[in-house]
Amino acid sequence: MATTSAERQRAYRARRSCAGENGERRLQTWVSTAAALALRRLARHAGITRRAFLEKLILDADQLVTRAMSDEAFDHYLALPRNKR
Repeated sequence: MATTSAERQRAYRARRSCAGENGERRLQTWVSTAAALALRRLARHAGITRRAFLEKLILDADQLVTRAMSDEAFDHYLALPRNKR
């Protein structure tokens, strides 16, 4: 029996959650047009994909924030509660 588009998409997303070294998470959000265009320019300038640029930006910022933290502050940082929607 053939699978539906929705079933194939669900299976694909399930596989992505355990892909790579540590799995992947899907982000879906709206940003301003200015931010989207800036991301496109920055990624193109860096010669990488928008995804790669965002990942680098986020991981670099995380490293910068945590570098000077005490052990106690770092533990607190890792234990941040989930955002409520």
